Amino acid sequence: MNHARAGWLNKVPEVTLSFWVIKILSTTVGETGADFLAVDAGFGAGWTSIGMALLLACALFLQMRKSAYSPWIYWLTVVLVSIVGTQITDIMTDMLDISLYTSTAVFSALLAINFLLWFKVERNLSIREIDTPRRECFYWSTVLCTFALGTAAGDLATEALGLGFTLGAMIFAALIAATLVAWRLGGNTVLAFWVAYILTRPFGASLGDLLTQAKQYGGLGLGAPWTSAIFLTVIVLLVAVAQITLSHRRTVTP
Repeated sequence: MNHARAGWLNKVPEVTLSFWVIKILSTTVGETGADFLAVDAGFGAGWTSIGMALLLACALFLQMRKSAYSPWIYWLTVVLVSIVGTQITDIMTDMLDISLYTSTAVFSALLAINFLLWFKVERNLSIREIDTPRRECFYWSTVLCTFALGTAAGDLATEALGLGFTLGAMIFAALIAATLVAWRLGGNTVLAFWVAYILTRPFGASLGDLLTQAKQYGGLGLGAPWTSAIFLTVIVLLVAVAQITLSHRRTVTP
């Protein structure tokens, strides 16, 4: 049995409404932030991917060194994973000319393999027990796969299948709602969590495209810079509240 490292607590936040709001905002920022850096800021897909991958490595290093959940480090890592996951899919599609059908299938297979290995080793996929280095490695590799898959699936639905940004966002939102209903009716908690977690990525990607793309392409024309700035501001505020609340709770707890 893989016992928790001495002094380690669960390394991920409680799954609350705030968790899902920040998660969806982070997925949208992953889409709009990657577009802003690669296109608007002129760094290109290659340099954006390298720079964000290095920042992600630093964030993961900080995250892995902590013995307990730290809101600002955790959510910084999620945002960077979102951007890197988006860039991986975009590079496969735009630079390597790999179809969205293929990339969606590849990332689906990688995610399934990751889940199988995780369950085979730990016999548990619950995020309530991310309390060892090995479990945390499985967790973050799974998260990266979900972001890459979500980007590919979102683009597949809205672009390749021609659903458009509005209809695509509505469909993924409906699927998330259906998952919530299934959980409320007694569905498996761990399964419901991961299904919802995967679906929030294409929902966030579709929402990001809807907000940023020009009106002639079916978007609202807000642009990547403004959308990224607004969503990042909300994320920072919510994470700051979480950080202050957690610090206060640990201070008053005997």
